Amino acid sequence: MQIGVVFPQTEIGADPAVIRAFAAGAEELGYAHLVAYDHVLGADPEGHPGWSGPYDVDTTFHEPFVLMGYLAAVTSLELVTSILILPQRQTALVAKQAAEVDLLTEGRLRLGVGLGWNPVEYEALDKNFTDRGRRMTEQVRLLRLLWTQRVVTFDGRYERVTAAGLNPLPVQRPIPIWFGAYAPAALRRAGRIADGWFPNIGPGPQLDDAIAIVRSAAEAAERDPDTIGMEGRVPLARVSNPVTAVARWREANATHVSINTMGMGATGVDAHLAALAEVASALGLTARPS
Repeated sequence: MQIGVVFPQTEIGADPAVIRAFAAGAEELGYAHLVAYDHVLGADPEGHPGWSGPYDVDTTFHEPFVLMGYLAAVTSLELVTSILILPQRQTALVAKQAAEVDLLTEGRLRLGVGLGWNPVEYEALDKNFTDRGRRMTEQVRLLRLLWTQRVVTFDGRYERVTAAGLNPLPVQRPIPIWFGAYAPAALRRAGRIADGWFPNIGPGPQLDDAIAIVRSAAEAAERDPDTIGMEGRVPLARVSNPVTAVARWREANATHVSINTMGMGATGVDAHLAALAEVASALGLTARPS
C-alpha cells in the first residue's frame, strides 16, 4: 500500500518557499505521493445567508495544475488531485493542463475528479450545477481520447471536438482517473469507468457497503474489480493511533492512503512536517536523502 500526504494548503499560507519546503520534507520522510484539494472560488458567507460549506472566501486554495507544475520541478512525489471539480471546467482545457503536468512530472500525475458541492463556484464558472454527474461521465470519455489519440472527433451530448488533438501528449496514455465517491450513483460510476476511487468514509460497515457497490458495478461493466484502486485518508485530528488507522485501510484492501495533518492545530509548515515525521517513524517509512 502506497502512503502519501495531504498538502495542507489551508493552513501553511501561500509562500512559494513554504510550499517547496513541505513537498521536499514529505519526500525526505519517505512518503510516496502528495494529494491536493481543489476550489477555484470561496463563497462569502455574508453574501449567502445560511451558508454551511466547510470552506469560504478566506480559505487558501492553490490552483492544482499550476501548483503541480511548480512541484514537478522540486519533488519526485506522485502528484494527485483529490479531487479536481471536473464538471465546472472546460474538458479540453483540463486535458491540456493534465497532459502538461504529466509531461513535467515524467508520468507522475494521478487525476482525481469529482462533482463538488459548491453551486457558487459553478455559477461563477458558467457551468450547470444540476447535471454535473451526467456531464462528468462524458468528460471522462473525452479526456481519455484526447490523451491517447493524435486527432479526436467527438460529438456527445455535452462535448464536441472536431478533428483536433493535443500536442504534446502525456507520458501516461491515458492518465489514471480516480473518482471521489460517496453517494450510490457516484460509487456505481466509479465501478463502471474509474481507475480508482477515494471513499469519503473510513473503514467499517459503511465502507464495506460502498466497496460492494463499486465491485458490483465493475462486474456489471465486465471489468475486473480488483484492478480498481482505492485511496483512504487518515486525518490526524480525528484518529488516536495513525498506525492502527493505516492498518485498517490495509485490511480494507486500499492500494493507497494519505496522511492529513489539517485540523489538528499545527501552526506553520514545520509543525505539519513534525507531525508527519512522527507518523513516518511509527510506520517505518524509509527516509530519502535530501
